Amino acid sequence: MKKIILLAALTVFGVATTNAQTAKKSTKTETTKKAETPKVEGAGMVFENETIDYGTIAHNADGKREFVLVNNGNKPLIISNTQGSCGCTVPTKPEGPIAPGAKAVIGVKYATDRVGAFTKTVTVTSNAEGMPSKVLTIKGTVLADPATPAAETPAPTKS
Repeated sequence: MKKIILLAALTVFGVATTNAQTAKKSTKTETTKKAETPKVEGAGMVFENETIDYGTIAHNADGKREFVLVNNGNKPLIISNTQGSCGCTVPTKPEGPIAPGAKAVIGVKYATDRVGAFTKTVTVTSNAEGMPSKVLTIKGTVLADPATPAAETPAPTKS
């Protein structure tokens, strides 16, 4: 009889513990959901990063990078224009509308044939509510080519 009571008590305790763990998991999931980007009435535009740091890169390295954005609104987002601050910064924009909740990419290519530090901007023009234009930044340093040693010439021989 004692074994049956003990078994019943352990079963009740096990069920209570399992339910408590499930409740904790649910709370954690809800907290994660609340951390999402706030919704906007109309089209919205939120970037994962507004600055891309190339760091220190080699001369003539690949200068392509991407800005990722999300339409956090309830209407389609239309990127009408992307403009670099100079000819060395060439951005590309997504074609067509970006649906609510969808991600999109704005590509940018910096001309890494220019040696030295740089900070350039890309201006994005859209139909986003309260933010018809957004300025993004790229920065970094392009290293000069290492000095190539002069070709060694053999010493003249005496004949």
